[in-house]
Amino acid sequence: MSWGFLRDLLSGVNKYSTGIGRIWVAVVFIFRLLVYIAAAENIWKYEHDEFECNIKQPGCENVCFDHFFPVSHIRLWALQLIMVSTPSLLVVFHVAYRENREKHHNQKLYKSPGEIDGGLLCTYLISLILKTGFEVVFLVLFYKLYNGFKVPRLVKCDIRPCPNTVDCYISKPTEKMIFICFLVATSCLCIVLNLSELSYLIFKHSIKCYLKRYIKKHQ
Repeated sequence: MSWGFLRDLLSGVNKYSTGIGRIWVAVVFIFRLLVYIAAAENIWKYEHDEFECNIKQPGCENVCFDHFFPVSHIRLWALQLIMVSTPSLLVVFHVAYRENREKHHNQKLYKSPGEIDGGLLCTYLISLILKTGFEVVFLVLFYKLYNGFKVPRLVKCDIRPCPNTVDCYISKPTEKMIFICFLVATSCLCIVLNLSELSYLIFKHSIKCYLKRYIKKHQ
């Protein structure tokens, strides 16, 4: 999979972000996207081939693998990365709209098209809420699909066409669990950064509105 579009998107968003938002971009790009491309893809590359059960009953291994891993970790992570990054497009589109509006009217309508105020502030806050929501949904989904974030060495399966309860072995469980914990931790860090930025922007806007009212009252 080519991740060039995501890299370009994150680079574009970085121009219009706050300081906290730039930290979020760095975390997503360095600790999630690059780790996914450089290491995680290779660890789970042959997960189906390396899943072994102590029985040669035709179809038994496939059914057991599908039961314990209904969705590939790696594909779910890829979907998560895409979903948590795309709300940032709302901000990019809004800035582009402002720039086109200024060109159309041939005059300066905003202090700066990329300044986070007015309608762009609302768009930015919505994008933060969506990103946080997607992060939480995917964490819950991971936990529910795989019964937690641990990777067992051995799982027992008694699903047909297996004739009885069989032992199935997962390859590289320790290495996989380390990466799962790392990616879950970075996901939680992104949630904290999103909530911090959301609180910061709301607080900043509230102070700004309060000062405007205060100045008007004492004029």
